[in-house]
Amino acid sequence: MLVQAAHGLGYKAHVFDPFGDTPGGRIADTETTSPYEDKQAVEAFARNCDVLTYEFENIPLATIKHAAQFTPVFPDGLALKTSHDRLVEKTFLRDKADTPVVDFAPIESMAALSAFVREFGAPAVLKTRRFGYDGKGQVKVMSERDVKAGFARLGGTDLIAESFAPFVREFSIIAARGQDGEIACYPLTENVHKHHRLHTSIAPAGDTQNVEGDAQAITRRILVALDYVGVMGVEFFELAGGKLIVNEIAPRVHNSGHWTMDAGCADQFEQHIRAITGMLLGSTKPKHAVKMTNLIGEEILQADALAKRPNTFVHNYDKHDIKPGRKMGHVNEVLGGA
Repeated sequence: MLVQAAHGLGYKAHVFDPFGDTPGGRIADTETTSPYEDKQAVEAFARNCDVLTYEFENIPLATIKHAAQFTPVFPDGLALKTSHDRLVEKTFLRDKADTPVVDFAPIESMAALSAFVREFGAPAVLKTRRFGYDGKGQVKVMSERDVKAGFARLGGTDLIAESFAPFVREFSIIAARGQDGEIACYPLTENVHKHHRLHTSIAPAGDTQNVEGDAQAITRRILVALDYVGVMGVEFFELAGGKLIVNEIAPRVHNSGHWTMDAGCADQFEQHIRAITGMLLGSTKPKHAVKMTNLIGEEILQADALAKRPNTFVHNYDKHDIKPGRKMGHVNEVLGGA
């Protein structure tokens, strides 16, 4: 989708991926297939491009730092380093971006986890500090009796404990910051998860507790603190009384922003390309309200039937293999005027 957006703005796209014949590579102008650790290939790729970006976090930081020696990379290595480690991310949000987060602590022993539960109460959530997503790499600790099993389940080292947030809903703010510091935020997006995985997003979302202004202000502080360039997803917990907690940040285009593709505004992929290439940012004001639903695993087989529905737009990611739990596409249903 980033390649499609780049083409729409008149740019050529070159995709670097350890695997060949990827969905992006098949429609790009050029595709390089090589491991991220191949410095020679990374250098050749970087020298062949005017600007680089990435679309998921699990790229080695060393790869980004090496590529940045030869051409600009947006977002830069600081954003990637911050998002790689939950402890680093939570500490940055609290201390550098003046952002509300849950109580948290590094955990390297059962004694430390027991102490956390005693101090901050249960339930608590024990997570791996790296490589967790869609509910993977985390376990809920309901009481001190669960400490031993929870600690053993996640391997015992490089963990973080977080207090459980009694939220009334989850939402996100998708925002972009340009090279000139211009910031543009999309409206509040309400998210519903199933099995720890995003299921649906609706935007613009209702705002009965009047939290959108605070959420956008928090998002702006994060973007400025990182000197960020590109699109970012910021996930929030909304508590009773309108208190906000930042759950996590994603230094990339974000699943909960896919609704923008059919909302009548500049979609998040176009916005990201605009930001990293130094163009002016596009409009973030949707003409339509949209409900986005992820198509997981064999749900992609419903694509043709879904596409026949009025005001419904299917985006098939053209992945080779259908696997249980794998995001294969999404469908946007236009609900009416925003």
